[in-house]
Amino acid sequence: MQAHQSPPQRPRLELWGGLECTVNRVGDRYFSQLERNGHAVRITDLDLFAGLGIRALRYPVLWELLQPEPDGDIDWSWTDQRLNRLRELGVRPIVGLVHHGSGPRHTSLIDPGFASGLARFAARVAERYPWIEDYTPVNEPLTTARFSGLYGHWYPHGRADNVFARAVFNQCQAVTQAMAAIREVNPQARLIQTEDLGRIYSSKKLVDLAAILTRRRWFSLDLLCGRINRDHPLWRELLAWNISEAELLSFVDRPCIPDIVGVNHYLTSDRFLDDQVCLYPDLFHQVKDGPHYIDVEAVRVSGDCPVGIAGVLRETAVRYGLPVAVTEAHLGCTREEQMRWLTEIAESAQDLWREGLDVRAVTAWSLLGAFNWNVLVTRDAGHYEPGVFDLRAPQPRATALARVVRTLAAGEKVQEALVQAPGWWRRPERIFYPRADGRTHSKTPLSSERDLQHGSPRPLLILGATGTLGGAFARLCDVRGIPYKLLNRSQMDLVDPLSVDVALDEIRPWAVINAAGYVRVDDAEREQESCMAANATGPALLAASCVRHGVRLLTYSSDLVFDGRKDGPYTESDEVSPLNVYGRSKAEMEKRVMNILPGALVIRTSAFFGTWDRYNFVTLALEALTRGETVVAADDAVVSPTFVIDLVHASLDLLVDGEAGIWHLANRGETTWSNLALRAAELAGISSGRVEGRSTASLGQPASRPRYSALTSERAWIMPELDDALRRFIEARRPFATHDAVAPASKSLAGKPKGTRKGSRALAR
Repeated sequence: MQAHQSPPQRPRLELWGGLECTVNRVGDRYFSQLERNGHAVRITDLDLFAGLGIRALRYPVLWELLQPEPDGDIDWSWTDQRLNRLRELGVRPIVGLVHHGSGPRHTSLIDPGFASGLARFAARVAERYPWIEDYTPVNEPLTTARFSGLYGHWYPHGRADNVFARAVFNQCQAVTQAMAAIREVNPQARLIQTEDLGRIYSSKKLVDLAAILTRRRWFSLDLLCGRINRDHPLWRELLAWNISEAELLSFVDRPCIPDIVGVNHYLTSDRFLDDQVCLYPDLFHQVKDGPHYIDVEAVRVSGDCPVGIAGVLRETAVRYGLPVAVTEAHLGCTREEQMRWLTEIAESAQDLWREGLDVRAVTAWSLLGAFNWNVLVTRDAGHYEPGVFDLRAPQPRATALARVVRTLAAGEKVQEALVQAPGWWRRPERIFYPRADGRTHSKTPLSSERDLQHGSPRPLLILGATGTLGGAFARLCDVRGIPYKLLNRSQMDLVDPLSVDVALDEIRPWAVINAAGYVRVDDAEREQESCMAANATGPALLAASCVRHGVRLLTYSSDLVFDGRKDGPYTESDEVSPLNVYGRSKAEMEKRVMNILPGALVIRTSAFFGTWDRYNFVTLALEALTRGETVVAADDAVVSPTFVIDLVHASLDLLVDGEAGIWHLANRGETTWSNLALRAAELAGISSGRVEGRSTASLGQPASRPRYSALTSERAWIMPELDDALRRFIEARRPFATHDAVAPASKSLAGKPKGTRKGSRALAR
């Protein structure tokens, strides 16, 4: 009797990781993400990555870096240390040989020797590391060819269809020859071929053009899989672009079929083409031999284009009949939106896996964040977007994304309150360009491809409804999609323990932000009892209630806890020594709160200015100068002014990340009050001739103030430069300021860097 054989068990969906490792060339200059993010000299990152629970890591062994001279000697010390450390940690490397690059200086994407050169390098890598099984010889060949051969951004800076086509073909040849060389050493080696895949939608008049561009999206994968024969829709185009029949048929005869198709999909990957150009800003207008149209992110159009990765994952798996994996999951946006995007992608992949599709993994990309993708890595723009770790600290600092990654790696469901709220791509404010006639662009249901069931997430509780800071938190929580309750003193009295407990019982927040308090520094000298009650006693009672309810707490302190005798900017560990009642109340608060609730987040800051409050120094100074009045300000007191929008965004990020203890948050830089007025006037285009600097002593202020109270941080410096903050403040005061005026300085509220990550234009010129 034959024994019953159970069907083979499908592999469980894995969680992989990856670090942005692009080494691209612009002119004669190379831009290396590994140098910018410091991983080039920091092997300890690998232990951090392994601590996330990831099963595999997309890892660079880059041709440009290891073998810059033709067939030259290779110094293996860097890769030996790192690849062997990954092996010790039990993390499987997926080795990449070219990542958005064009090879060493002696070659290029359109050089006939590009493929054979990479193959020789690949053979040496395989000989050195015969135990490695997974390879991505060339990352995203189609995307790289677009940026290098069609749009002219990267070397060799082509701007023609034939250059684009040749770049794709050469890279696919390089993949084929590299894998052949690798398999000579290790016949079990697997090809994990990545590509940025999206869909192209259009208005009715541009349906044919959208269909053409959609076909081109599959160019690299169709070529590798041997699908481009005489019956393929791209056949005639490719012949016209100087790819010969023999070259195309060589892939038909000897395809290099991926073992896994890696799908990289961003919220900018799906595009919409519209002939109604009058509905869009001029910067989107495209001029072609054919119709005049725009190309914009589909998610931003008032249409029913499906949003999310499920559709393209399913389409890819069905088209090729191959296993698929999400090989990049990243969003350049605020922290909670990054958490929502990664969670949604993981849940979509899990749903498809349960349906029976062979989905192998989801990759948490940009573990160390990314630099200058807002300008498509064409120059050093000083732009950094954090990832699972934030590099703006002495050592990489785990963000809230790390918690999400650990949860997903363990095969568990993400339960974070903020993840239960919909991402911006699921909210009405995603629409920037509504149709003038109110019609939709398709008949697809508006919500999504995946029926997201969002419950009622626990809110954030904000205290201080009538104050500058409390109001700013409410505005920016609306922008960031963070559910909240904003209370005033009559709704919750901080000095009444019963009032505090009742509010926390009824609202059940996941965290409390105390933006309330006594703020009149000079009046505090004669109202000591009121100041101490509001600034020290109340927060201590709140901390005790947060302990009882298991709720996180963020509260604010001040630079006035210092006496100004230090030679340089104050750090978090410097001893406090306040000169006035207000400063003493804040110092006392810090001590009491941290004793009661060591996990509290206490932020010291300084000298607010903002767009939603007229009664701050910068706004009052500009208004007075505009009226032709004299502005008198201290010229011997040095402070670190703080743009409220930057403060709130940074505070929310730290709170979401789960940070605790004392932090300094102020815009980077220091200035006197008089110089602050002068600089603001200069940036606003207002005459500064009536700014009068005087000594602090001559101003007759009742409360003593430190002559020097500039702040810096020894924990992490996540606030933008003061000059940058002033520029954005001035811009936000202008009529018709855009949504970016309230965005974090390092991000766009569009959820992507300005300039569009991987998709500023479609495949057409």
